[in-house]
Formats: sequence, structure tokens, C-alpha cells
Amino acid sequence: ILNTLEALNPETTLFIVASKSFTTQDTMVNAESAREWLLRRIDDDDDLHRHMVAVTANTEAAIAFGIHPDNIFRMWDWVGGRYSLWSSIGLPIVISIGPTNFTRLLQGAYEADCHFREAPLEQNIPVLMGLLGIWYNNFFGAQSIAILPYDQNMHRFPAYLQQADMESNGKSCDREGHPVSYETGPVLFGEIGIASQHAFYQLLHQGTKLVPADMLVPASNYRCIARHHRALMANVFAQAEALMRGRTEEEAIEEMRAEGLDEERIRTLLPYRVFPGNRPTNTFLFHTLDPKTLGSLIALYEHKIFVQGVIWNINSFDQWGVELGKKLASRILVELNEGLPVASHDSSTNGLINTYLEMR
Repeated sequence: ILNTLEALNPETTLFIVASKSFTTQDTMVNAESAREWLLRRIDDDDDLHRHMVAVTANTEAAIAFGIHPDNIFRMWDWVGGRYSLWSSIGLPIVISIGPTNFTRLLQGAYEADCHFREAPLEQNIPVLMGLLGIWYNNFFGAQSIAILPYDQNMHRFPAYLQQADMESNGKSCDREGHPVSYETGPVLFGEIGIASQHAFYQLLHQGTKLVPADMLVPASNYRCIARHHRALMANVFAQAEALMRGRTEEEAIEEMRAEGLDEERIRTLLPYRVFPGNRPTNTFLFHTLDPKTLGSLIALYEHKIFVQGVIWNINSFDQWGVELGKKLASRILVELNEGLPVASHDSSTNGLINTYLEMR
């Protein structure tokens, strides 16, 4: 937060503290630092309410923090954080892109909602996405999925979906509390497509792991030089084809002979120039990336997550897996603030904490 605060003018700065519970440690530590920064720079402490608003389901905690009741945007307590951008949590988005564009974002999501509710199963995009994912995960042993947007403006989309998917379906107990006997949510990762080609496509094409991939690409991009975009599209189609078809020994031999290689060199290189193929991809081709399209894409993935949760009989809307770390962090923070050697944890954790205390 220090890098952000350095460039701000307190007289023209509004902080939005967005926290459903208003108790999340990392959020509140930043909020407290922002409040202290303001109090050191504004003339009247009573003016604090002009510079801080909250989005939360815990209005009492927000008021206790110092947020004026009129500056609290309430959210429903049943909305999960990873599904909340459509609610008042989206206030920063409204401020950033304007209400018209935010309405378009909502419209795109609404249309995806209607499609999911009304389309027959065999034409229902989230249902098909969910079933394909389960087919690869539970029947072919795929343990991960790659999200590959071919548009720089979507460079954070894989990270967004990481929370949406893995926090929702990374579960080992079913809805009745029984351990599951099958695989559930996969590891989701991704990066901009062109960057990915130079990073991990080698593993996608010739590795020992089966990694299904989703490629997302706009057919047109007014922010891109036309010939650059054509080159980008060529890569999208080429990678999808290569992952699907691969390259046989016969094709590799023919290609190397066309390159003028001798037979001994061909025999040496042949194992490395064969591609097994049959690596699954979905390609999402849309007209252009705009708020409406983005809203539809996000909602389609949300519904896919729900579909898979239903089939796996797990609760996609809780996240008990994050609770233990939070509780331990609160306890350890007290110990770090005290600054005394600790012996109350396991030997590894004790050693890490005590080494940190010596090094700081």
C-alpha cells in the first residue's frame, strides 16, 4: 500500500474498504494504514468520513472502524466474495469504467444466466463446459486446466478464475460431510496466450501430463494493429490444431527430408519431433472484448463451476479450507508483535518464526 499512497493527494482521495465480514486481516490491515495516512494529513478528524466508504455485510464493524453510516454500501450476507462483483462490491468497477459500462457488464452476465436457465442441455454452454471438465478430470486423469486468453486486456482473467474455481470446488467432503472417493476440482492456471507459448506450451504439447485448455480470443481488436491481430489469430488456430492433431512419425520424417536433413540426423531427431496430439482445447471466439462480453464470460464460468459442484455433490459456496490459516495467522501476528522467541508451535514453524525475529 505504501507505493500506492505515495502518489495520492489526501484531499482528493476516496478509499473504498470492500470486505463482506469487515474482519479479513489483510484487508483490514490495509484499511487501518489508509486511515492512519489520512488522519495524519487532513485538518479535521471529522472529515475522515468524506474520504472513506465501505462495502460490507457487517455494518456494525464498519461503523466501529469509523465509517459514517451514510457511507456504507450494504451487500447481502449470502453472497460469496468470489461471486460478488455483480453486487455493491462492484462499486470500484462502476467508478473505474462508469455506470453505463457496468450496466453492460451486468447485461452480459444476465444473458448468460438466461442461457444457462433456458437452453436445452445439449446446447447449454456451461453444462457442456462442466461435463467436458469432468470427462477429462474423472475419466482421463487430468489434474489441471489452463486458461489462455489471447488478449492482453484479459491478462488477469486466469487469476480471477483461480479463486472462482479452486476455492469453490477444491473440496474433499461431499454435501453430507462424507469424504469423496473421486477427484474434484482441478488446479487452474494460465497466462496470456502468446506468453504461455514461450513458457509452458512445451508441456501441453509433449509433456506427460494431460492439460485441457481454454483459449479465449476476440475476432477483432480495435486497440491492436491489424497485422498484429492476424498473427495472433494465426497462433490461436495453429496451437489448437497442433494440440488436437499432433504430428505423426511419417509427417515428421517427411518434413525433415524436405528440410534436407540426412537419414542419420532424421533418426536422431525423430523422437523429439513427434507430437502425440489428442490434447483437448475449447476455443471461445467472440466478436470483441467489451464489458458485455466479459460479463458473459465470467457468468458462464460461474455456472460451469456450479454444474461441476452439483455432479460432484460438493458445496461450491463455502471455503472452510481458508479458515485454519487465518486463525493461525492471527495467533502468530500477536507473537510477532511481541517479538519474543516462541516455542508453542511445531519445530519447523518455531524455527521459521525465531529465525525471522533474529533477521528483521
